[in-house]
Amino acid sequence: MEEFQLARAKAQEKFKVADHMLTQTYPLVKDPKLLVAVMENLFLALTNAMASVLYYERTFKRIPPFVENFENKFDLFKQKCVPRYKLNKEYTQLISRIKEAVLAHRTSPVEFTREGNFVICSDNYKLKTISVEQIKQYIGQTKTFLKETNAIVRKNERIFE
Repeated sequence: MEEFQLARAKAQEKFKVADHMLTQTYPLVKDPKLLVAVMENLFLALTNAMASVLYYERTFKRIPPFVENFENKFDLFKQKCVPRYKLNKEYTQLISRIKEAVLAHRTSPVEFTREGNFVICSDNYKLKTISVEQIKQYIGQTKTFLKETNAIVRKNERIFE
């Protein structure tokens, strides 16, 4: 299996985990802390889908080799892949928003739940709220992003069989 196929499979797997946690586990447990885990899995799904397109492009030598970190991949994706495949710029905004939420969670000194939402408090007391409705929107957007990236990397997949 090629690197882009592995990244695509991992993206699908992480998306399924996030979707299952939100639609099956959360209604049973009703613990807003699960929302953070859903966000982390969504972020991994998005970054792996983005990476699959980048690896696909690199396989066909359309982009130069790149450093394996998020910032470089994200910049290269925005500059080369989004215009080339006419992807919606909302996807890059979605990736940025989810990354900010995950980083805020990792660096926050205080977190708490309020009225079914998960609230993250930063060092300077800026509040970031994660709600079920918001995550449902993110899941819908992630699903369409995964469909579009799958369509991109499946075009010449028969070559690698």
